Amino acid sequence: MKTQKYPLIIKCGDEHFPAIHSIINDASRAYKGVIPPDCWHDPYMSREHLRQELDAGIVFWGYEQDGEIVGVMGIQEVQDVTLIRHAYVRTDFRNSGIGGKLLSHLLSLATRPMLVGTWAAATWAIRFYEKHGFGLVTWEEKERLLRKYWSIPARQTETSVVLADKRWLAALGSSAATSFFP
Repeated sequence: MKTQKYPLIIKCGDEHFPAIHSIINDASRAYKGVIPPDCWHDPYMSREHLRQELDAGIVFWGYEQDGEIVGVMGIQEVQDVTLIRHAYVRTDFRNSGIGGKLLSHLLSLATRPMLVGTWAAATWAIRFYEKHGFGLVTWEEKERLLRKYWSIPARQTETSVVLADKRWLAALGSSAATSFFP
């Protein structure tokens, strides 16, 4: 048997479903007690919900280390944008650069502007995306974008934020881009 020396970023297939499900539910424990209690579920994502997300066109990429997937990040093309969906790294592997490597890989694949939504109370997630070149959109724009591109419950919309990459802001042709990206 060959020993893997370097981590790999792989496109996940059906055979990775159990690992994706496990990683999401492990890593999402960080939200418990942070997001509104009425938005917390245990498990955070059921197998059925994950299957619905895959059926809706989310494609997961995984960070594989020593033969095990330890982080996942999904992308979904919706209308004229690419959404980053369900970005999680196993608790034991957090803060080791895995999320940044997955995000950089997805950014390299994208040909459209990219948007990501996250919980407003998940300040660590917001900082992560800002560190990687995304900027928060205004409250009004967030409301419009969540209705246009996502299918999430109203309560989640109320308690979420949206961050956009430079391409999205440039596509607006707005001078607002400079307020997000110096």
